[in-house]
Amino acid sequence: MIDIRRVRTEPDVVKAALARRGVDPSTVERLADLDERARAAATQRDERRAQVNALSKDVGQAHKAGDQAKAEELRARSRELGEEERVCATEADVLAAELRALLLVTPNLPAPEAPDGMGEQDNVVVRIEGYDPEAYGPHQRVPHWDIGQELGLLDLERGARMSGAMFAVFRGLGATLSRGLCQLALDRNADAYEEIRPPTLVRTDTMISTGHLPKFAEEGYHLERDDLWAIPTAEVPLTSMARGEILEAAALPMKLMAYTPCYRREAGAAGRDTRGLLRVHEFDKVELLAYATPEQAAEVHADILSRAESTLAALGLAYRVLDLCAADLGSSAARTFDLEVYAPGCDQWLEASSVSWFSDYQARRAQIRYRTAGGSTATVHTLNGSGLAVPRVWAALVETYRQPDGSVVIPEVLRPYTRGAERIVN
Repeated sequence: MIDIRRVRTEPDVVKAALARRGVDPSTVERLADLDERARAAATQRDERRAQVNALSKDVGQAHKAGDQAKAEELRARSRELGEEERVCATEADVLAAELRALLLVTPNLPAPEAPDGMGEQDNVVVRIEGYDPEAYGPHQRVPHWDIGQELGLLDLERGARMSGAMFAVFRGLGATLSRGLCQLALDRNADAYEEIRPPTLVRTDTMISTGHLPKFAEEGYHLERDDLWAIPTAEVPLTSMARGEILEAAALPMKLMAYTPCYRREAGAAGRDTRGLLRVHEFDKVELLAYATPEQAAEVHADILSRAESTLAALGLAYRVLDLCAADLGSSAARTFDLEVYAPGCDQWLEASSVSWFSDYQARRAQIRYRTAGGSTATVHTLNGSGLAVPRVWAALVETYRQPDGSVVIPEVLRPYTRGAERIVN
């Protein structure tokens, strides 16, 4: 969540930053009002509590002096103040809860470097790598759902029969490719990122820590009986690895990676890019995540982006880098670069990775701090990005590498993970 102290001290700066996202200035005014009233109620509560404590001593002294009338008078006054304290405490708690609820749905402040814009049409294409629209032959203009069916790699019909629409079954070398892509991403980043295998069912507080709750509850799969959520990304459990802890500055940046299945309802996606693997409810992904100091954040952000890019380049896929405008940023992000691969069969650019810097927004929710050189504590910054997300990369790969005879050549970098297979044939 944003720092409420900035709302107090720099309300106009916060209003201007959130306006870039399309947030009404009245939200900031509401935050400021709730904060002021909550602090005033808390001050009154503490004053009444101090008065009650002082009166308790006076009652004791009156008893010692044998002045029972005065002692009873002081007790009566203490009871009145005690009731006032309870009223103030209730008001302070209610206002604090309202303030927190509003903070939890207020998005992060976009970084000054994030481009202005009011939607995805305003995202800036930073660069395009390996793309030549004239270089693709007719054999590559076949969508992956047809290729997958022809070669026995993808069984969407059985996936729907077992679990419903937008669930897929990978078969044979299709499943091998899916697994191999994840292992490739893990291996390419093992030099600097510690591998974690976190739980894929998490508590509500864990989802709140990243900003996925309460704002995006409709996108999640909730197991109500146990109050657990199926993770939409490994970002969720990885962010909470240090929840509630104070890290040593010398341990930062702390870099983690995880392979997990991910689950998303894709609410509102009906009828929009839902064929094949373009939007699915369950998919495999390797996530890279780091805790950093504010001074380290820019370098770490660039590192995650470079690593995600280099894996797409190693696979020989065309891709482009987008700098997301302020209004298209995820709610928790301050700055995001998207990587999109080109799928010639679909003739679409498909999002394969979002590499984001969240400033201290997530860590404030998760209460993750670090000890500075001076001995004080500060909130860490969190960053993450997909090292590789399977479905769309898989789709772009089989379309790009389809041959005139209908077979699919397996990129050389993936062959160590395909039991020696170099080509997929019917």
